[in-house]
Amino acid sequence: RPLTECAIMLMPKKNRRAIHEQLFREGVMVAEKNFVMTKHGEVEVPNLHVIKALTSLKSRGYVKEQFAWRHYYWYLTNEGIDFLRNDLNLPPEIVPATLKRQTRPESDRPRGAARPEGGARPPTQDRQEYRRGGGFGGDSRKPDEGFRGGFGRGGGPPKQA
Repeated sequence: RPLTECAIMLMPKKNRRAIHEQLFREGVMVAEKNFVMTKHGEVEVPNLHVIKALTSLKSRGYVKEQFAWRHYYWYLTNEGIDFLRNDLNLPPEIVPATLKRQTRPESDRPRGAARPEGGARPPTQDRQEYRRGGGFGGDSRKPDEGFRGGFGRGGGPPKQA
């Protein structure tokens, strides 16, 4: 297209490269919809440059975009990983953080108490109290007192005191 037909965003190559490096490192990127913010939260470039660079990648199918609550969320696609790997001259062994397996030691997971052979939990004291009609926290009201259903839900006219 001729230059007069489309608007072009001029951006320094170092800014675009910093955005691409961060996107490849993490695999995802978030930006607030604020075009006048001077710096992006993750990369030291203007927020407008981040939004426009990733919009360009979205139009080429290299990232998927979500928008919610004034924030853009971009996720790398497989084609985007290949494109950025070529653009940044990275070897195939390096992958984004979203594709790496997280290793969690088994000892960090909380374990529950052993259950009896039947598999069901033994009823606790407050459950038994509630089932008897005592309510929670020592509330001794009868189930009928104080609650008469919602108005217009078959509860009849309001009771007169």
